[in-house]
Amino acid sequence: MPRRTKKTPRYFEDLKIGEFWEAPSRTHSEALFYAFQLASGDNRPLHYDMEYCKSLGLPGLVAHGFQVLAQCAPGASDMSRGDTEIRILGMLETSAKFLAPVYSGDTVYPALEIVGLEEQRTTGVMVLRTTVHNQRDELCLEGTLRMLVAKRSRDEAA
Repeated sequence: MPRRTKKTPRYFEDLKIGEFWEAPSRTHSEALFYAFQLASGDNRPLHYDMEYCKSLGLPGLVAHGFQVLAQCAPGASDMSRGDTEIRILGMLETSAKFLAPVYSGDTVYPALEIVGLEEQRTTGVMVLRTTVHNQRDELCLEGTLRMLVAKRSRDEAA
C-alpha cells in the first residue's frame, strides 16, 4: 500500500490576504447530475429529465445550486496540492449567490482567494472569496467560505 507523503503544514500565521487557488475545471456530465441527484435526494425534473428541460426551452439539465457550490471545496483546489497543506480544522460558514445557470455539458472553473484573516486566541478564521465561471467566462457563482485554521502551538512557534 503506498504511503501518504507528509506535507509541510501551513498555519494561520503563514497565510496572506490575496493568496489565490484554482480547482481543476470540470465538465458537468449527465452522470454527474445523476450522482448528485442520488446524493442530495432532490428529484425535481430540472435536474435529471432532459425532455422536461427541453419543453421549457432550456439547453440542458440545470445544475442544483449545491452541485455548483460543491466545486468550491478547498480540498478540490490546488490549495491541497504540492508539498504544503493548510491546517484547516473545518468549515464554519458559507454563502453563495447563484448568478447564472450551469447546464449539463458546461465546464466550470472554480477559484478561491483569501479576502480576510481573523485572528482568534488559539485558531484563526480564513475568509475565502469563491467564484465559479463557465466556459463562456460567465460568473455563475460568487460567495464566501469561512474556514477555521489551526495556529502554531507554542512548541512549534519556538
